Amino acid sequence: MNFSEQLRQEVDTIWEASFHHPFVTGIADGSLSLESFRYYVLQDSYYLSHFARVQAYGAAKAPDLHTTARMAVHAQGTAEAELKLHAHFSKQLGITEAEREEFKPAPTAYAYTSHLYRAAFAGHIGDIIAALLPCYWLYDEIGQRLKGNTPEEPIYQEWIAAYGGEWFHEKVMEQIQRIDEIAKQVTDSDLERMTQHFIISSQYEYSFWEMAYRMEDWPIKQKVNSLLIADLE
Repeated sequence: MNFSEQLRQEVDTIWEASFHHPFVTGIADGSLSLESFRYYVLQDSYYLSHFARVQAYGAAKAPDLHTTARMAVHAQGTAEAELKLHAHFSKQLGITEAEREEFKPAPTAYAYTSHLYRAAFAGHIGDIIAALLPCYWLYDEIGQRLKGNTPEEPIYQEWIAAYGGEWFHEKVMEQIQRIDEIAKQVTDSDLERMTQHFIISSQYEYSFWEMAYRMEDWPIKQKVNSLLIADLE
């Protein structure tokens, strides 16, 4: 069994919960409120901006030039393709520039991105791929599962088409192959740590749906010093 297959087996229960979360099923059948999806777009744009940075950090930590180049391509793809999609959604949903300027990440979005940075700064390229991969892979599986669904809401149709598309699927398969190659070259303790990164990210993926569905906020309202906002964006 490949390392990637072992990882997928480890998180099957978590991913099944994601497949059946009302945010995901609400996209599939069109029942999800646009208010929740609007909230998701803002939070996910924040998440993806950091996802791209961690991909770029993976490029810097890669042990060979080919992996450096490919991780840079993935970072560019996130910036140009996924964030462009979110910009398109923002326009359709009437999200203003003022809303973006005043945006603050929710607890789950902030914690998830912090987890990615911890894996990146403390680990090697295997840790980075392991922490990033659930976002790739889970979205691909959801996209493939929802491809036959035709919700009335056009935005949900576009979301399904994006993550059920061939371009995205190829990127996912590349990273799955990459983590299997890395797994052959590292120690057992590395593999155990990489597995934990993968599991934690899978938990955060589920929490992200829940965050968006409930439109999570910080439990105690507190104005954030404007000098600190740059660190959150």
